[in-house]
Amino acid sequence: MPLYTAYTKDDGTQVLVWKITETLEELTQNVALKPVCSNRIDGMKSEQHRKGFLSVRMLLQEAGYTDFDMFYGDDGKPHLTDGKNISITHSYGFSAIAISGRNVGIDMEMQREKIITIANKFCISEFSYLDPMHLQEYVRYLTVIWGVKEALFKMISLPGISFKNHIDVFRFAIDDKRGRAQVTFDNMNRNYIFFFEELEGFTLVYSFEEEILSH
Repeated sequence: MPLYTAYTKDDGTQVLVWKITETLEELTQNVALKPVCSNRIDGMKSEQHRKGFLSVRMLLQEAGYTDFDMFYGDDGKPHLTDGKNISITHSYGFSAIAISGRNVGIDMEMQREKIITIANKFCISEFSYLDPMHLQEYVRYLTVIWGVKEALFKMISLPGISFKNHIDVFRFAIDDKRGRAQVTFDNMNRNYIFFFEELEGFTLVYSFEEEILSH
């Protein structure tokens, strides 16, 4: 079973990544689903989405949970029955989860040049430190920024938040594998910290509220 990597941070947060190499049948045989999730996966037309859904449940099992321990709130955000926070993501051949006693967001994105064509839809302030003349680095930075904004959006889970207008990712260095961001929306003004890893052409990002994270 291809658990790609798993580690626990100092604050007890678990991060687990799965590389999807199994067939759909193999994943199905190894995962027990509650009825509502069985119905949900039956309605998925894409085999890739089905594999992503099932591989997330494989990660739950690796972390000591099952599909029966996870439920979704009215806003679509996943929760665990023991009160811990969970965030999930899947992208092509990878899935990942983060489990924490603190609010956490996780996202995984493939590094693709296509992201350049949509950069102006999710970036404003970030252009001040990005260098489009170095194509490969530009794609890597944009992928981190997109992943951070996705992870923060999952954490906050409020309608109306704009990646471009309400979430700012401050200047960071790829080699540092971490950075800071801010969300300003309605009466909200919060600072966040994020960490990221690059795995086989993918970027994994996970985030926390800055004031409650130790490292």
